[in-house]
Formats: sequence, C-alpha cells, structure tokens
Amino acid sequence: MNIKVRNFYYLIAGILAILFAYTHALNGQSAVLPKLNIETISVDIQTIFTYVWHIITVENLVFGIAFIFMSFHTDQSKVWFSAWLIVSTLIVRLMVILGVTALIDVSWLKDTLIDSIAIVIYVVLIILGTRTKKKQLK
Repeated sequence: MNIKVRNFYYLIAGILAILFAYTHALNGQSAVLPKLNIETISVDIQTIFTYVWHIITVENLVFGIAFIFMSFHTDQSKVWFSAWLIVSTLIVRLMVILGVTALIDVSWLKDTLIDSIAIVIYVVLIILGTRTKKKQLK
C-alpha cells in the first residue's frame, strides 16, 4: 500500500480548516456564546445563535477532514468538483459575513478583517490545489 501526499495544497487547506474549526469553537465557547447569556435576549435567539455558531464549526471540521483525504487521493481529477464546491461555499460564506456586517453597521467591517483574510488564504490554497498539474502529482 503506497500512501503519499498527492496534493500538498489540499493537505495544508485541510489542516487549516481543522485549526479554524478548533479556534472557532474555542472563541465561541470562551468569548461569544457566554455573552448571549448576559444579554437580555430570548432563549429562542440564544438557541438559534448557538447552533448556527456550531454549524460553522462542524462545517470547518468536515471540510478539513475532506481536504486531508483529498490530498492523498491518487486521481486528483476525481476530487476537483468537491474542491470547487467547497470554494463556492467559502466564497458565499465570506459574502454573507461582509454583506450582513455592512448592512448592520459598515464600521464593523474592520472587525471581520482577520476572518476575511483567513478565508481568502484558504480559498487561494484550494484553488492552487485544483490547478496542480498531473505530472506534479505522481
């Protein structure tokens, strides 16, 4: 059995996604979600915000695992569509983050800078992985 990394871009993207999942969960548990219990908002809103937060965390984890598996796949053309589907999801996620933030208060856009940069780097790595030539993968 010959297991070797066929696409280092996907491997790095996978590791980053798992790191993003971890930091997203940690940030949520330590900084964001506790504020929901302090504020005077309904339990319904707290519940919705909490599960949406955790959906993003788990989504990052699933993407990370997928990219790690995809990095070892011998025929990279078979995982190309999955990579582009994830890129599309990430771009739409970034558009929602920036769009909703701008609609609520455009001055908060500076607070999305780190997340935006992380998503752009992540997307660039994936796109570089989709462009890797076959002869480089063997």
